[in-house]
Amino acid sequence: MRILGLSAFYHDSAAALVEGGRIVAAAQEERFTRRKHDSDYPANAVACCLERTGIALDQIDRVAFYDKPFLKFERLLETYVALAPRGFRSFRMAVPVWIKEKLFQKGLLRRKLQALAPDVDWEAKLLFAEHHQSHAASAFYPSPFRNAVVLTMDGVGEWATTSVAVGHGNDLEMTREIHFPHSLGLLYSAFTYYTGFKVNSGEYKLMGLAPYGEPKHLQTILDHLIDLKPDGTFRLNLDYFAYCTGLTMTNGKFDTLFGGPPREPDEPLTQRHMDLAASAQAVIEEAVLRLTRAQRAETGIPNLCLAGGVALNCVANGKVLRDGRFDDVWIQPAAGDAGGALGAALTASHRLFGEPRPSVSSDRGGAEGAHPRRSRETERESGNDPSPPPAVCGPDAMRGALLGPAFGLDEIRATLDAAGARYETLADDALIDSTAEALAAGEAVGWFQGRMEFGPRALGNRSILGDARSPTMQKTLNLKVKHRESFRPFAPSVLREEVADWFDLDRDSPYMLLVADVIAERRKPPAEAQEALFGIDRLNVPRSDIPAVTHVDYSARVQTVDRETNPRYHALLEAFKARTGCPVVVNTSFNVRGEPIVCTPADAFRCFMGTDLDCLAIGNCFLRKEEQDMSLKREYAGSFEPD
Repeated sequence: MRILGLSAFYHDSAAALVEGGRIVAAAQEERFTRRKHDSDYPANAVACCLERTGIALDQIDRVAFYDKPFLKFERLLETYVALAPRGFRSFRMAVPVWIKEKLFQKGLLRRKLQALAPDVDWEAKLLFAEHHQSHAASAFYPSPFRNAVVLTMDGVGEWATTSVAVGHGNDLEMTREIHFPHSLGLLYSAFTYYTGFKVNSGEYKLMGLAPYGEPKHLQTILDHLIDLKPDGTFRLNLDYFAYCTGLTMTNGKFDTLFGGPPREPDEPLTQRHMDLAASAQAVIEEAVLRLTRAQRAETGIPNLCLAGGVALNCVANGKVLRDGRFDDVWIQPAAGDAGGALGAALTASHRLFGEPRPSVSSDRGGAEGAHPRRSRETERESGNDPSPPPAVCGPDAMRGALLGPAFGLDEIRATLDAAGARYETLADDALIDSTAEALAAGEAVGWFQGRMEFGPRALGNRSILGDARSPTMQKTLNLKVKHRESFRPFAPSVLREEVADWFDLDRDSPYMLLVADVIAERRKPPAEAQEALFGIDRLNVPRSDIPAVTHVDYSARVQTVDRETNPRYHALLEAFKARTGCPVVVNTSFNVRGEPIVCTPADAFRCFMGTDLDCLAIGNCFLRKEEQDMSLKREYAGSFEPD
């Protein structure tokens, strides 16, 4: 069966296509519309999935939506009624929108689909999964495990904010739930808001800020904000929060508890904000550890899957892995609401219609059978070969999350010619050599290859790359290329076969969702004067042989790159190592602050000309900034609302 999964109307709209139980394509709407976290019906993402497989919409057997709007509306009404008359202003704003746009989403979806396929009975083909069921399915079914505990943690779905499911083969049963308004995701978002970052966008900034501070407020949070039980279950003290009834996350009582009003976005960050970030992070880590330990003890199942927005907290994920309660952990790379589109489709495929899960190649336990891995020579994912790869590649069914559109050489060249770009077309080896030379020379490179990633991370196909050995690369990329806050760390991409020689990690981490420390042998202890520094003053102190990707606490958000999943990116890292002795490069998303990751060759060229990138490798075309017509350079960073 061909099943189209959709998420829409809240944030991070997306579409995913599952055929015969295998994941074929997935994409987020923001990449096409260039509006970050676009919540509209994902028309472009749907078109991308269909085009990828060469089928028409009327050839789809079912369409699965990622949550149940009536249950969500029920929660909205019950919350307002329970807390009335508080929150009337918020109620007055929300309910008309729901009645006009969100409540009758089945009819809205039917009309959108009928506009393109009017002869299909979409009423009979539309399915609706619960929000946390979609999240859990997105994590369990693509994982390499036949049996696993699945922990989902986010802000809120319909009612659930934290849930546990148990998966066996095709079966996935929800067993435990914690309901709104008690939410780890909303607790973390409250501190995101309070420290001056945007909710549903800036949570990763809070995580990146945390190592600059100390968890001085940890006990205050545990004493006043959250009643955290030994098994990880919890309740929030709603006296300190406004998200149920107001238009903000926190209230005056929260301000009093922490000594002042929320930080304005343009205010300087102080040590107080860093300590608050560290404290919020510590609470989340402790809650997640208690939850996972309790589930291992209760179920006896050795494998864990994670999904929901909180599963993007890679620091907490790393601590769960190192805790050792579970033999193995797998995290859905599109863990947020975009991944719900995939989960809804997989729920229909495997649980409703009983289609078999694909076997995957794995040495990590739990997976039955093995799928032959593609050869580098015959099925290379490059800009020259946009043909669909096999349905399974690598240690899970996500195919490295490389599930979006690809562009052939002819299309790339036509785009560059129309834009007035100056470039050379190189053979594969020459392209790799030119890019590796540029990186070794300290240049910042835009790297646009193969299929676009699904999820919030650039994983080597829509990436900006730099030399991890450079003590200035982190600052250069943040301020001159990405145009974002200087404190934010960058992630390393490392050859899978050499990860243990550089990081305290010896396993796959293909999705950049695990944090591990740089090993002691690679560290550079700071001088005595540097050791006394606090906060942002610690930023530019080289702490290892790869300072551009080493955070102030010696940690790094590691991405391992293997030859089978992404052969071209792997070849680049090999070429860089041959020149430098180092198999590690900086990998950050190909965009500027507030912009979605680039999707098309035109997006890539605009970003290249609008930033201080030195080179662009796009398919087999190689561009150098000094060779371009500078009249094409445009003011770019200000085109997008800061995230």
